[in-house]
Parts: sequence; C-alpha cells; structure tokens
Amino acid sequence: MNAVLPVPAIWTTGTTEGIHTGTWRAATPRHIVAPSPCHQACPVGGEIATWIGQARNGDTHGAWLTLLKHNPFPSIAGRICHHPCEAACNRGGHDEALSICRLERYVGDQALEQGWAVPAPAAHPAAGHVAVVGGGPAGLSAAYQLRRMGHRVSLYEASEELGGVMRYGIPAYRLSRSVLDAEIARIVASGVEVHCGHAVVGAEALERLAATHDAVFVALGAQQPKALPQIDATRPWFMDGARYLAASARGEPPPLGARVLVVGGGSAAIDVARSARRAGHAVTLLALEREKQMPAQRDEVVEALEEGITLVDGAMLRSVSEGAALTLHCQRVEFLPGAERGRFELRPLQGSEFTLEVDAVLTAIGQDPRLDDLGAALRRSGPLLWMDAQGQTSDARIWAGGDLASMARFVTEAVGMGERAARAIDRRLRERAGVGPAADAAPSSEPVVPLSAISLHYHPQQARAASPRRPAAERMADQDEVQLGLDVAKALAEAQRCFSCGSCIHCDQCVIYCPDLAVQRIGEGYRVNTDYCKGCGVCVRECPTGSMAMSEDTK
Repeated sequence: MNAVLPVPAIWTTGTTEGIHTGTWRAATPRHIVAPSPCHQACPVGGEIATWIGQARNGDTHGAWLTLLKHNPFPSIAGRICHHPCEAACNRGGHDEALSICRLERYVGDQALEQGWAVPAPAAHPAAGHVAVVGGGPAGLSAAYQLRRMGHRVSLYEASEELGGVMRYGIPAYRLSRSVLDAEIARIVASGVEVHCGHAVVGAEALERLAATHDAVFVALGAQQPKALPQIDATRPWFMDGARYLAASARGEPPPLGARVLVVGGGSAAIDVARSARRAGHAVTLLALEREKQMPAQRDEVVEALEEGITLVDGAMLRSVSEGAALTLHCQRVEFLPGAERGRFELRPLQGSEFTLEVDAVLTAIGQDPRLDDLGAALRRSGPLLWMDAQGQTSDARIWAGGDLASMARFVTEAVGMGERAARAIDRRLRERAGVGPAADAAPSSEPVVPLSAISLHYHPQQARAASPRRPAAERMADQDEVQLGLDVAKALAEAQRCFSCGSCIHCDQCVIYCPDLAVQRIGEGYRVNTDYCKGCGVCVRECPTGSMAMSEDTK
C-alpha cells in the first residue's frame, strides 16, 4: 500500500471536456493534517498520534525522541500523569479510550533500559545564560528545554536533591526513585549547572540573579499548607500531610499512634493515607466528596481501598475534643449544584452527626505558594504570582511557572508551563540579539478531529489493555511500585487501537474507493483532480483517521 500508485490514464490521455465531472461538485475533498483531541488535551502539547504511530511501526526510539520534544519525563509521566488525553480520546466513544499513559510509560522505560541519551544541544545564534530557581517538574522542564535550545542554564534548588514534589510528595510505590533519578540525570547530563542546597529567598536574591543572567525562570512550588480552622495546628497529634510525605520519602515516617485520620479527597490525601498505612497505622480517610466525585484519580482510590484504608466520604470535620481519647466530631454533607471548579458550597445534613476516635490527624487539603519569599516587587494575582500566557511576570526579566503561578496542581501541567516559558525566553533572547525566530512548526488551522470523522468499520471493537498491579498483600510489605507496565506484546496491541486522528497512515483507501479515479497518491500526500472529482465524499467516508475533509466550493 505504500507504493506510489500510477496516475490514472483518464488524467493524461487528453480526454475531452465532455466527460469531466468536476462541474457537478458542490464540495471538494482535501487531504489534511489536523489536531487530535488527545493532543489538544495534553498538558505538555505532546504529539500523541505521531509517537504512538512510531511505536506501532516498531520505531520505539523515534517515539521517544518525539516525546522528548515536549516532555523530558516520559517514564515519570507514564506513571503519575492525570491523563486528560485519555478522557478526550475519540476511541472512548467507540469502545474504551486508548491507554495513552501506559504506552508512554512503555516507551520511556524502553529508553531507560536501553540507555538512550538525550541528543546534544543545538548551537544557538543568540545563546544566553538563564537562571532557573526551583528543581521541581516546572524548573527541570524549563532547564531541559533551554539547554536543548543551546542556552547555558544554572539551576538553583533549596533541597539537597532535585525533583521537588516528584521526590518529596509522590511516594516511591507510585514513582520508583530509580526512574526519577534516571530521568533527572539525563537532564543534568545535557549540561545543566546544578546548585542544590542553594535557596533563593527575598527580593534582593532574585534581583541579583536577574542582574547577572539574561533571564530568570522561577518555580518555587506551593509549600504553605492550607489550614483547617477546626484544628489547632500546634497540637502534638496533628501533622500536615506534605510534611509527612517528605519525612516518609526520607525514610523517616514519624510515629503517629495506632489510629490515623487523613482529611482530604485529592491525590495528595490518598498518598498520605497509603503511606501511613504502609507505616503500620490503621487509616481512615475523611473526604468532603462522595467516592466517585473525589478529585483523586480513580485507580488511586481503588488501590487505597484494596490496601485496607477506611473511606468516610461525603462528610466534614466540625470540631475536635481532647480527653481520654482524641474525638473528632463530623457530619455528613452534600454539595450544592452549580458551583464552579475550585469553588463549592456545602449543605450539612441534619441528624447526620457522628464521631471518630483517633490518635493523630493529617490534613492534605491543598497548599499555597509563599510569595513573600520573592519580595513585594512582583505582581500578584490572589494567592498566586501573576504571569501572562507565556509565563512572563510583571518584571520583563523574570518568568514563572508551576504551582507558584497556577492552580493546575499536576506534575505534567507544571512540565508544560516550564516548556512554554522556555520558548518565550528563547524568543526574547533572539529578539534582543536581532536573530530570527526558531523554526517551530506552525500550528494546524484545522479543527480538532471529531469521532464522526473516523471511519469506524476499519477499527473493530477491542478491549483496552489491562492495567496490571501487584496484589495488595504483597505491595503492603515494601515500597516497590504498585502499578506494573505493559509488556511488548500488550504495548504493540494497544498502539494498534489508536485511531491516529488527523494523522494520515497512507493506507490509500481514498485512492482505492474513489469512483472517479480522482485521488492520487503523491509521495506522502494525496492530490485530488478537480476536473473529475464530483464531490461525492466517498474518500472522506472511507478515511480511517479523519485525514480527508470536505470543503464547500464557493465559486
């Protein structure tokens, strides 16, 4: 099917105008490249259909290189991403969404096993020296992209090791430390100058960096825990969940007593609860949301229940009393409809009060950035640092990203912000040096490919690849990863399920089924002879990827 098909004789034999059928046409088919819905939903703008197509064709190294254009952490993202791409996947309207995250993990893990190295940085006509403050996902992403473009990068991290929330907030049973270390090491090996144990605090320290570098990217994260007014945070039985996770990551989980209550319904609360359970505590999780509405990923909730965590959902803490036992007074609640994301109103249910007796309380209800660490010079937007769509702050020398400047508290969201800021910094340094812009691919002007554009009879229904995980009893005995990766056969089978929405696979179905022989394969594209195309749309209806589209003739 990949050979160039011969030109139909009707195109070349000097036929008369009398048999031309193009005059019947009201619309013309076009061969297009269009964005897939998964691409539009991806926090890092990953070229998902492209790299999955490469993996499907056996080019795993090429798939990895395509992933690296936007994300230096395919193995990490394949384990912890909240995968909005899968919610957007057209395949979900046919049978089940593609397991994009597991495929990304497979490609990333192949790179680690084979020891593939990041390509050498390109020579840059206007290379500058950029300071990156913060060694979490946003800072590492920005450092990687800037170094990849050819800039010199100095990275300043207050902790003794790089990784930020990936190291100190996500437990090893979700993200193996060997995987984390290996993907960070690749970035450092590209030539990033790393200064760990170097905190940048206050306006003066930030000003010194801005004065001695061509640009500064700040990604300090959100480290100030939100407080519950019902709890006295000075009491010995209380601990913030982020602090508990950091201590657990260092192998030093504090003693809490036999019974522990964790307050929260997000992924961080689940991580705190599961970490406390592994430390030997009986754990109860108190969440405002009902189980199926909890913001934590569904797999995490299921795994927590498998591990013996007691979930008390749809309830809130009202007060605490200390006596012979620590008693928590709680009440069932319901959410009032119509609230915006991030804002909610609750209605306590009368007569639904109950109590819980515990030995310690951990909260994981969110965190805010410590903006005072940056001084007062930079503009703020409520609890966040203000920045524009490209990450530039109110100081033209300083960009920002990650939890410092966004409520999208996901690792891959931070990675995407780091990349966008890096590209904006690169454009600024090019402009300053009078050098033309980088030759980035222009975004497609085509609309996102809908499910209706896919010819589904080429895609028989097929179950999504199973997501294997270790048995609960086995995984409670160690910190090894719970979720397992796909083997080669399952990964290739899953890649075959991809519709390749908007990305032509050169199957020649448009050529084969055209009743007028009006479509011809030309190299990697297709040409429509408008003399003979009568606009019947058969080529569009037969396209398995949505890469042919009809446009109304206006003449």
